[in-house]
Amino acid sequence: MTNTTLDQLCVNTIRTLSIDGVQKANSGHPGMPMGMADGAYILWTQFLRHNPSNPDWPNRDRFILSAGHGSMLLYSLLHLTGYDLPLEQLKQFRQWNSLTPGHPEHGLTPGVETTTGPLGQGFANGVGMAIAEAFLAATFNRPGYEIVNHYTYAIVSDGELMEGVTHEAASLAGHMKLGKIIYLYDDNHISIDGSTELSFTEDRMKRFDAYHWHTQEIDGHDREALATTIKTAQSVTDKPSIIACRTIIGYGSPNKAGTAHVHGSPLGSAEVRLTKQALGFDPDKDFFIPDEALTKFRQAMTEGSQREQEWKSLLESYTKEYPTEAARLRQFLSGELPKGWEKSLPVFPTDAKGMGSRIASGKTLNAIAPVLTNLIGGSADLAPSNNTYLDGYPVFANDTFAGRNFHFGVREHGMSSILNGMALHGGVIPYGATFFTFADYSRPAIRLAALSHIPTIFVFTHDSIGLGEDGPTHQPVEHLASLRAIPGLTVIRPADANETVQAWKVALERRDGPVALILSRQNLPTYNREEMGPAFGVAKGAYVLLDTDKVYPDVILIATGSEVQLAVEAHAKLTEQGIAVRVVSMPSWELFKMQNEIYRDMVLPPSVTARVAIEAAVSMGWGQWLGAHGSFIGMERFGASAPYQTIYEQLGFTVENVVLRALAVIDKSKKR
Repeated sequence: MTNTTLDQLCVNTIRTLSIDGVQKANSGHPGMPMGMADGAYILWTQFLRHNPSNPDWPNRDRFILSAGHGSMLLYSLLHLTGYDLPLEQLKQFRQWNSLTPGHPEHGLTPGVETTTGPLGQGFANGVGMAIAEAFLAATFNRPGYEIVNHYTYAIVSDGELMEGVTHEAASLAGHMKLGKIIYLYDDNHISIDGSTELSFTEDRMKRFDAYHWHTQEIDGHDREALATTIKTAQSVTDKPSIIACRTIIGYGSPNKAGTAHVHGSPLGSAEVRLTKQALGFDPDKDFFIPDEALTKFRQAMTEGSQREQEWKSLLESYTKEYPTEAARLRQFLSGELPKGWEKSLPVFPTDAKGMGSRIASGKTLNAIAPVLTNLIGGSADLAPSNNTYLDGYPVFANDTFAGRNFHFGVREHGMSSILNGMALHGGVIPYGATFFTFADYSRPAIRLAALSHIPTIFVFTHDSIGLGEDGPTHQPVEHLASLRAIPGLTVIRPADANETVQAWKVALERRDGPVALILSRQNLPTYNREEMGPAFGVAKGAYVLLDTDKVYPDVILIATGSEVQLAVEAHAKLTEQGIAVRVVSMPSWELFKMQNEIYRDMVLPPSVTARVAIEAAVSMGWGQWLGAHGSFIGMERFGASAPYQTIYEQLGFTVENVVLRALAVIDKSKKR
């Protein structure tokens, strides 16, 4: 059998496995795997450096199937090349508890680098992975020791190039000259609605030329041309590369190739038979893998183990010559924080004037930066306002990949998706910031971080109507409820400087999911912790900040962030009237829910039904803490443009109103 014949057999094996998986599930997208089988085969057998026996080998090339709807392409490749994904799992495509869900999910299937499906996310994740690779390479590589040296490859689709997030990510990648990115664009001219001529007619490659990418256009079924263009892309080190592969969607299907009918629906049993016959396969055999093809694909196991062993040998030599750097690299890659790092956390003195929690956050970042040397991040063009700049460290740029500060530009969605890619790559602790109202632009990436258990840190400042004069467009009202609705996301809204420090501690120590820090613009008093509950109570989500001498209080005031100040001042007023008051600071609902029932009942005794919650946001969700008889002081409208003190007063966020509400709920509870 000639190499050409064997190559064709291997490519057609990918196609038939993909159509069989979709057909058995009676659900899925067979067209893209059939059309991109040639490109995927060349990439995976000639260029991709990976080890199926160890999917987490640190110096592997990253491959992202950003066009996640074509997931059977990736599952077929993973099985064929020897990953721990048995053929039986391909037969369970899209079924309950299988390792082959409808779209690839990170952490579920060995070899899946990131969760894809929402179009454009994988494209942007890849930019983040390339950033992490560039940072680690610039930090640790030495002459003769390319310890960190790998590419980020992806297959992307028409739909992704339509999505706005890819514009943001591509613009930044070109600006940064990330030459280790190579994307294959499945240019098949078909979307679910039909021809892309319906809505997508610009010259895509000219657009990427304008983004400062290296572009090439080829016949996506010409395997020799595919290999040549990938080699050319590798030789261009100062630009990311995209290769437009003109393909036929559903290649091999006699009646559906080149049509939208093969995009998101099974071929149908009759067309599957015809397609297998056209590809030279027995139509009566499902999930058939020819021995010659499997032998060819499984070479990846031997080659991958050899490549990893060569890298380990290089790392061993590097360790002898650069022991300090090697130890630090291992610590970075482990994901663990250095021992004793928490000693660098600042403690802020009592201060009635205090500071905005965004200011405290910036001071915390700069205090820990010398100790957590892989802490890197920045803002969406708001560093002076978000207070995210690490003083004394360079900016990550096309000539300084070891820089720790990032200028993401006004690209909230792209920034957030890139951060996820940085965290998924490993070796770095990424954070990114913007105004809280623009969490709406980041939300798709936040959701995927939570779904995928990615430890990304999202910093949101200017967190409420306390923003003031900029008005309702910039004053988040529904955003806390929106983020709290995302399963797996930890939302923390600290009340003062020391709570902010502890919020950062929680964020940095959490490794199984994202954290959103919600920070104020306006100053917040720094509380006297000798007279109040300790700030480390943040780790439990809610804690008693101020209490009464009575066994049970008459009323509990619950607040988050800047509104804790109102609860503290109301505590003094009510105490003067002989009312027993407890103030509970509740910076994180999610962390509080993680505590056992004994602790939760200690903070919020079930017998005390007189409760008032204060938060400059909508009431959604507060019923679980207030019960049937509590009262909520919050927002039932958008904000306004005025000095923040005026807005607070006009909308009822005053000590007097808190006192009146407290007295009312006490009276109500007595009448029950």
